[in-house]
Amino acid sequence: MPRFPIKMPQLGESIAEATIREILIAPGDEVKADQNIFEVETDKAMMEVTTPCSGTISEITALVGTSYPVGSQIAFIEASEEEATKAGLIKPGTSDESPAPDVSAAADAKEENLHFAVTREEVIDHSQPAQVKPTIEGGLPVPVRSSVYLSPRLRARMDELGLNSADLAGLPGSGAGGRVTVEDFEKFIHDLEENRMTDASPMRIAVADSMRRSWTRPLASVTVPIIMDAVLAHRKSLTAKPGVTLYAMRALAIAISENTAVAGRLIGTRIVHPNAIDIGFAVEADDGVLVPVIRNVDEKRLAEMQQPYEDLVNRARERRIPKSALGAGIATITNVGPFGITAASPIPLPEQNLVLGLMAGRKAPVWDEEKGEFVPRMESKFILSFDHRILDGGAAGRLLQRIGELLREPEKL
Repeated sequence: MPRFPIKMPQLGESIAEATIREILIAPGDEVKADQNIFEVETDKAMMEVTTPCSGTISEITALVGTSYPVGSQIAFIEASEEEATKAGLIKPGTSDESPAPDVSAAADAKEENLHFAVTREEVIDHSQPAQVKPTIEGGLPVPVRSSVYLSPRLRARMDELGLNSADLAGLPGSGAGGRVTVEDFEKFIHDLEENRMTDASPMRIAVADSMRRSWTRPLASVTVPIIMDAVLAHRKSLTAKPGVTLYAMRALAIAISENTAVAGRLIGTRIVHPNAIDIGFAVEADDGVLVPVIRNVDEKRLAEMQQPYEDLVNRARERRIPKSALGAGIATITNVGPFGITAASPIPLPEQNLVLGLMAGRKAPVWDEEKGEFVPRMESKFILSFDHRILDGGAAGRLLQRIGELLREPEKL
């Protein structure tokens, strides 16, 4: 029976590798198509690798605790030609086992093709685990560069240790103009060894990388107090009570749909408008934050979104977000009110222009024109952080005001 490799799949946008956490099968096991055979951890969630077709597991090459890049061979399955063809492992009219390319033939390539020639030493062996440069105490490097000038010699030394310029924040330089020299850096590394250090989790490293990339843009924030009495009264009248985050998400989606440029991205001299209003929401998980996404929020009523939202919150806390809810939305909502936070400066994800922060509600005196007096109202500050290249303060303020208007009529959401 033909034998086929099982490879590490693409588990989501921007995910380049995954770490094997548990092997759920053994050699000789009979398996069905789409059966879970590995549990893996990415920088975003715990996920499963499934079988491409029915058959028998003939060999497992992956090791628990090892990271493998997408496309790496992690096991082998024996399957009938019918099953393999159905799964796309064999293309109709071809053999199931194609001969491996002769890499050495590149040296004999025609002159016009030499631009693409590679030597045997340059070929990447995807069957081997990823080789990642260690940091000082192990872990993953964060591939980010800041605008601070660093000499080529210093950059080479930092690359060797898996560090970047952001890791040197706060380090005073003794060179010209306060520049950090190699000697400053080596003293810094030596002094670090005298401190207690622990490994950062993959999620914490991913969050750090995301925030550093976000901060390469000019970011700004504006704040508007939003009266929440209508939302709270509407929520109280319902049997199934949606969270305040859902009301804000729906209002944000409607406001964006009225002018999609506010959630666009500036690429060169053009603003790229979003094709769909997919909005993410921040969920606190172990040592980090996950952002599952609800698709086409502008087309869904509040009642339709409640159960999917609650399911995604629970899945995110377990770090088991489904693939359909992974990937970037056009904006994110983060509700920090439950932590008693009344002011914050949320940072949008690198691929987004907007993040809306909901602060803790507080009773506040608000002037009532009809009564001619101050009356107590439940007020929450909504803080919108944005890419200042796309929005100015006035446009951002109008977007928040529109969200406030929509929340005053929650029955229409």
